[in-house]
Amino acid sequence: MASLVDELVSVLTEEEKLYSALLECAEKKTQILIDADVPALEQLTAIEQEKSDELLSLGNKQIQLLTDIKTVLGKADEELTVTTLIGYLNAQPEVQEKLSTARNNLLDTATRVQQKNQQNEILLKQAIELAEFDITLFKSLRQAPETANYNNKAYSTGALLGGSGFDAKQ
Repeated sequence: MASLVDELVSVLTEEEKLYSALLECAEKKTQILIDADVPALEQLTAIEQEKSDELLSLGNKQIQLLTDIKTVLGKADEELTVTTLIGYLNAQPEVQEKLSTARNNLLDTATRVQQKNQQNEILLKQAIELAEFDITLFKSLRQAPETANYNNKAYSTGALLGGSGFDAKQ
């Protein structure tokens, strides 16, 4: 069982390294969003996708290791998480400490990535709102203003002035 726990610690450590790489990407993304550099954003998104695929693979490996540990412990009928496993390792304090440290580092880094991604999400929403505002502004520049014509019930008819050149007669 000690080898399974050691392997679990190494998987958690690898996951933490990948989350650190994702944190770096998220920090770069913030500046890319500010600069509105679409090609750089595409490249960074591809890198993030690769890291996410690796994280998925490691997550599956972690689940398999926890299943194996659960079988060894004879706890096949209950759900085993890293936190509950730490609780079961009271008799092995140094293994418990390694596993606890790996879990805490992973949780800390994942939380920082989540916070940075939330900031980037806000930046993206603001960029989209700005683009929509620009589009609306450009559309309104090409549209003629409404006339002040009213119908017999005192409602505006919504008629538009001609939008082409001069209306001068010769």
